[in-house]
Amino acid sequence: MKERPYPLLNHPVDVSHSFSNLENTMFLPEKLSSFNAAKAQGDILWGRYAYKVRMAFNQESINLIPSQPWEFPSEYGGEKEPYPFSITFYGNRTLRLRWEGRKTPRQPKQPSLMLAKEPKPTTPWKVARKKGRLVYQGKAGSVTVVEDPWALEIRDASGGLLTKTLHLKDNRSLRNTDPLPFSFQRPTPEYGRQFAASFSLANSEKIYGCGESFTRLNKRGQKIVLWSYDAHGVQHDGMYKPVPFFMSDRGYGMFLHTTAPATFDFGHSYNEATTLFTGNEVLDLFIFLGDPKEVLSEYTTLTGRSPVPPLWSFGLWMSKCTYKSEKEARDVAKKLRDNQIPSDVIHLDTGWFEEDWRCDYRFSTTRFKNPRKMIQDLAKQGFKISLWQLSYFNPKNRLFKEIIDQGLAVTDGKGNLPTEDATLDFSNPKTVKWYQKNLAGLLKMGVGAIKVDFGEAAPLKGVYHSGMTGFEEHNYYPLRYNKAAADVTREVTGENIIWARSAWAGSQRYPLHWGGDAECTYGGMMSSLRGGLSLGLSGFSFWSHDIGGFVNAPTEELYKRWAAFGLLTSHSRCHGMYPREPWVFGKAFTDVFRKTVEMKYKLMPYVYAQAVDSSQKGFPLLRTLFFEYPDDPASWLIEDEYLFGSDLLVAPLMEEVLERDVYLPPGIWIDYQTKQSYRGGQWHKIKAGPIPCVILARSGSVIPHLELAQSTKDMDWSKVELRAFGANTEATGLFCLPPDVPGVASAKGDLPGGTLQSLLLEREGSFWKLRKPVPRSLSEGGGLPPKLSYIITT
Repeated sequence: MKERPYPLLNHPVDVSHSFSNLENTMFLPEKLSSFNAAKAQGDILWGRYAYKVRMAFNQESINLIPSQPWEFPSEYGGEKEPYPFSITFYGNRTLRLRWEGRKTPRQPKQPSLMLAKEPKPTTPWKVARKKGRLVYQGKAGSVTVVEDPWALEIRDASGGLLTKTLHLKDNRSLRNTDPLPFSFQRPTPEYGRQFAASFSLANSEKIYGCGESFTRLNKRGQKIVLWSYDAHGVQHDGMYKPVPFFMSDRGYGMFLHTTAPATFDFGHSYNEATTLFTGNEVLDLFIFLGDPKEVLSEYTTLTGRSPVPPLWSFGLWMSKCTYKSEKEARDVAKKLRDNQIPSDVIHLDTGWFEEDWRCDYRFSTTRFKNPRKMIQDLAKQGFKISLWQLSYFNPKNRLFKEIIDQGLAVTDGKGNLPTEDATLDFSNPKTVKWYQKNLAGLLKMGVGAIKVDFGEAAPLKGVYHSGMTGFEEHNYYPLRYNKAAADVTREVTGENIIWARSAWAGSQRYPLHWGGDAECTYGGMMSSLRGGLSLGLSGFSFWSHDIGGFVNAPTEELYKRWAAFGLLTSHSRCHGMYPREPWVFGKAFTDVFRKTVEMKYKLMPYVYAQAVDSSQKGFPLLRTLFFEYPDDPASWLIEDEYLFGSDLLVAPLMEEVLERDVYLPPGIWIDYQTKQSYRGGQWHKIKAGPIPCVILARSGSVIPHLELAQSTKDMDWSKVELRAFGANTEATGLFCLPPDVPGVASAKGDLPGGTLQSLLLEREGSFWKLRKPVPRSLSEGGGLPPKLSYIITT
């Protein structure tokens, strides 16, 4: 994003900038002043430093020098002061490090919504003192506290250094502020505290995550500003869904537990340094040890995992900005069925109110004669209705005065509105109750999902019911917003489903999220994929995007290639400012589009089983290649391909071509459309099939299919095709019967719907035979429901 010399409303706050303010006082850790090794807690003695400008050879530079206190009286602090530091352990792979920059007791806060629940500490790892070093050794690695001068080292199980804190003594450049040492500052004139946690970054180290980041997948060399922002596109560094978590290819991950503005500098300012800047007065940092799956499992154990959305949500959503009447909604549904385009959701965007964009939770009385009956009629045809809304109310909205009068909006320090809109304050329980009551009325009418749009512009200068300002509540806002909508949806419908744009750490517990307003270009398509993969590496199992892009009208060639990518995503919605209905683009396009949608509907048993598996493990349904193949160096470099679940590899066509170069991880891969085999661990030029996308199945996999249906409601789960790929003697896969599937009820003692099972096919001559399905949990008995039959194909 272009940095501007003047501030604009709601533009990202980069807290790293203040660390170059020469008026600020810096504090650097010097040594442990007291520390209980058994409890892993005590104090670090911090020395006071100031910036000093130095001129040499007609050029000025900045250095840090020790400084004397300049406060009166001396009770405010001396040249060196001790402040609390602690380590807490959670099992074998997770540790929590906390540094504080004040002695003043802080006011207790409400439990963190970022965490699924407050984690319970386990026994500290075995500690040994070795020559001025305290070494805490666990099964997955160790953390070493160097006593004097203070430092921290994180190592793997074999003793290899993963990363360590950086200090003045480590600097090798002519400026001792390169890299900025591990420190905190007292900024002028606020007199608060802000931390800069600097760690070593190995020469070839790669970094991934940080939320839905649209920039290059490997964040090495980038500076990521973690500020929820209405990005208005996907080809810059602004983010709708920042998440203060990342993982390294060296075998560790970090989660900065904060909602304050944060900036992660991964070798951007200095090649060998990662610096985590936070506006929080406490540095609360979780570190996870292991490979990508182990790190993400630990992180989602802490912050929560995505529950499985309802089966219908995995079908096609048809939308544009916007259908404005009951007639339009019914007409689109009829044409989808007439053209035999499988679909499950009709989305009504900003135009279902009396005034476009003026959200008041009421259907227009002039354009929707009987919305309840419309919803009921469409449900019989296999369609759910999704409705757009937002949490900002302008002065012309009929609800504006009610929100102000009841004290439901964010205010400023003077009790006024900090912006033109009344922005709902979700830190206020009264606001949440009011908001959920309005949504509940729609959900009880039969609405399937609420689009939780916007949420990235909570006022920075606002004062919130929680007692915090926008400095801490801005990034918190998407999480509170997501939770409020998801909770009432689950309460009324029993389903885990919203359609949200903004997010923060913990929002993955409230699926699902889509990628915002992508440009209608191949660049927009590529950036959307990077954003989805990065979000998946940040704990989100489910994700979607506007197929074809949002801003303009896509070309036919772009749209059909994007449709293939979009239908091989966990959730698939066609949406934009111009029509996205396939028949608008002509018969030839509609035929290709239909075939693409039919593929996903036939694959629904695979999609659903992989969704359940991802939910249980905290894994993404869209996966980078290295997530499944961490020992393959080349897989860490690929950002324009992905794994759709564990067994399908997808390489979208990102330009107007019919073939592309595809890197395949180790093993044998079978083209899903042509059945041609390819050897992995190398590049191939592969031509797309009738569906304009390269799709390959892992050899030795079982991909369950169903007969085609026009809606998930009409799918016949009693007849499953188990399609085996490859010439292996065995093939494995997953199967999960969705809950409450009609006609395939389980007998007593059999596995209930929603139970994930492992499938095993064994080859006998030229035929495959299904061995008894293996329940994921050995404590669960039974097998496939008695009314379910299957056929095996290759």
